Amino acid sequence: MSEMSPQRAGSLFEGLKRRVDPAIATAFGCIIVILIVGSFYSPNFLSPAYILQQLKVGSFLGIAASGVMLVILLGHIDLSIPWVLTAGAMMGCAAAGLGPVGSALAVPAGILVGSCFGLVSGIGVAYLRIPAMIVTLSVNVVAQGLMVVYSGGFSPQDAAPASMRWLATGFLVPGVPNAILVWALVGIGIVFMLTRTAYGRVIYAIGNRERAAFLSGIPTRRIVMLTFVLSGSLSAFAGVLLAGYASKAAQSMGDAYLLPSIAAVVLGGTSILGGRGSYLGTVAGVILITLLQSILSVMQMPEAGRQMVYGIVILCMLLLYGRSPTER
Repeated sequence: MSEMSPQRAGSLFEGLKRRVDPAIATAFGCIIVILIVGSFYSPNFLSPAYILQQLKVGSFLGIAASGVMLVILLGHIDLSIPWVLTAGAMMGCAAAGLGPVGSALAVPAGILVGSCFGLVSGIGVAYLRIPAMIVTLSVNVVAQGLMVVYSGGFSPQDAAPASMRWLATGFLVPGVPNAILVWALVGIGIVFMLTRTAYGRVIYAIGNRERAAFLSGIPTRRIVMLTFVLSGSLSAFAGVLLAGYASKAAQSMGDAYLLPSIAAVVLGGTSILGGRGSYLGTVAGVILITLLQSILSVMQMPEAGRQMVYGIVILCMLLLYGRSPTER
């Protein structure tokens, strides 16, 4: 067998370097570092059971971040995550209080609520041309008000039905929580949509230059509206799963998911300006944030220290990503 020439080896290395997104590689590198550091604090940190548990916890964030990624690819932002997620959870549990039929329709009911909020955001951004930050923040406040009125300001009394609990905590495949399987199915659907459908290609086109996409005949307004509907649906679906995991919905249960969902998308290499990003990067960002939160808990670090470390890691990752040669 002939030896590979230095010139050919160098060209292969350069080709591999161009194909690997630096942000994704950095995120996975940080994941490995966190796992190694965590193993010094707890021998169970590298055990399959612990990793599966962290993936299960991260699946709720992963599903919410899936919708956020689609909106960011368009060059927009969705700040309605917290209370759309909460509304989906609360309405899913409320449907279960209507009897057997309500229990069977609990999951679709929760997702439908999220779709409605997403539709309002989409109409405001796509057709009324209001900045996404303003529209989605307003929708978040409206959702909060509606849920406070519904619950009277107290935690809802409706418990999650068996269907929601099984979807979040059951085991269709022995040893693998259903929440992970649901996240995997959502991820497969997103990847297929972005890489194998005209809708996915149009999302990237709009994110790169919306006006050019519009002039080429693409129905940009309809695509933007549908993407916000999809984002709201996924946020509400994450809330439904979270309610099933906790066996009930709670006020403000989605507040902890706004910054992490956006950070996971951006840390995974998706451009905040739109037009560039992959779902693999979002998965890496979700796992990174979930493990970071876990190791800070294992280290028994005070809440103030956790927030500082959490912010520093995100800032450092964003600085590394911002210096990426592939940045638009």
